[in-house]
Amino acid sequence: MGNNNYSKQASRHLEKSRGYDHNMEQQLASQEKKTAFRRTVDHGNNMGRWHLERQLGNTTTQQPIGVVRPESSYLIDFLPSMAYASSQNLERHNRRNMAVMDLESKFVHLSSNKAKHTINTVKWTPEGRRLVVASFSGEFTIWNGMTFNFETIMQAHDQPILSLQYSHNDEWLLSGDQSGVVKYWQPNFNNVNIITAHASGVRDIAFSPNDTKFLTAADDSTLKIWNFNNGQEERTLTGHHWDVKSADWHPDLGLIVSGSKDNLVKLWDPRASQAITTLHGFKHTVVRTRFQPAGTKRLLASASRDRSCRVFDLRTMRDLLVLRDHDADMSCVAWHPLHASMLTTADYNGAMNHYILDSYISQPSEDKTPGNFGTDAPGTLEAAHKIPYAHEKAIHALEYHPMGHLLCSAGSDKTARFWSRARPQDPLSFKDPLYTDDKQGAWYYAVNNNINAIMDPSAVAGLLSNIGVGGDAGTAGAVPGLNMAQPSNPVAPMGIPGLRN
Repeated sequence: MGNNNYSKQASRHLEKSRGYDHNMEQQLASQEKKTAFRRTVDHGNNMGRWHLERQLGNTTTQQPIGVVRPESSYLIDFLPSMAYASSQNLERHNRRNMAVMDLESKFVHLSSNKAKHTINTVKWTPEGRRLVVASFSGEFTIWNGMTFNFETIMQAHDQPILSLQYSHNDEWLLSGDQSGVVKYWQPNFNNVNIITAHASGVRDIAFSPNDTKFLTAADDSTLKIWNFNNGQEERTLTGHHWDVKSADWHPDLGLIVSGSKDNLVKLWDPRASQAITTLHGFKHTVVRTRFQPAGTKRLLASASRDRSCRVFDLRTMRDLLVLRDHDADMSCVAWHPLHASMLTTADYNGAMNHYILDSYISQPSEDKTPGNFGTDAPGTLEAAHKIPYAHEKAIHALEYHPMGHLLCSAGSDKTARFWSRARPQDPLSFKDPLYTDDKQGAWYYAVNNNINAIMDPSAVAGLLSNIGVGGDAGTAGAVPGLNMAQPSNPVAPMGIPGLRN
């Protein structure tokens, strides 16, 4: 009898130990680190290299485009955006424009909340370490700017957030919602003031050059200038006949621009309540107006739902270029923070185009008077690079990183997507589903994760020839989609005025 009890107890202990071992195996398996490669964009290495070269005096001449080739060993020669900016671009011939090195053509990461909502606006924090995403639910979501992982979320407004803007001194953030409320935020997202600015949605906010005043544009067809210190209204700008969709305050000049649903772009003197001039070039709603932040800061870009983006010269008071490369209505436009010649547009179908304005060659004019840069009719320009399926729905926000090496886009598909320059050893970067529309499963997490994917030179040359990239494959491999072939006639180009200091 005792032996039977002992055997039963032993069998029960054996079953428990087996179950324990099985549970331990499951726990250990669940704790194993994921083998999938997580993309990050670390700007430290090339910034350190460029800083050392500057200390050694090796940056007196610009880096030739052909230095960076599609092979991993050439990654060390990929310098930060500041090295390719117009202030460093000593050779002013169009074919040597270094902005071509900074086309944000490579998809890096997709970030989205668990409870997904449409995103109307995004902003990088002033130091560029984080991205603030404002959603239709009234929430702020903070994403890391290097690894793109989630950091925190907070309920900022009770209504959908339509606009965000940091002050020039980087000490304040303003947000506006659909009910017309504007909130003041400190860098730690402590809310210190709330004002009711308009009776309807605040579509855009802009600070004056010295941050003592700010501007709000709303759906009540007005713009208002506010004293930042006491939150009191100082002036109302009336003249638009419909919703004001966008506004901007020039970073240097006493000049305000606004774009409205009445198809008009107006320029204002902040000291008066009358419009200085009205631009009548568009045939549909003007969705975005932005002053040029670099170079001479004398150009103005405006995007409209008539599928066009116009580049306006403030000195000659006329259009220089009309960009019509999109197949759908344009939704937003953004200037590169360092390259005065780089412009990015997006449309309601989710496509995104990059333009290099220096590639435009103006035609000689019969009028030889000083200040005449070409014919009276504005020219046209094809996109340097196109991403046809950047988003699945409309893109509402484009925001460049302060250093210029990253671009964030967000919109109606309720996601924020990050873009960077293509790696030299990644000649298939334009084979992503963003270009082919071949989306299967979790395509945005799995595409091109092989960081050592290097093709032999013959395959690269064949691939580049298929997509229409001219010139040497090794030279153009890091700049997919751009035709580097030079014109046969050696005519010295005039280029667009206002791109450099």
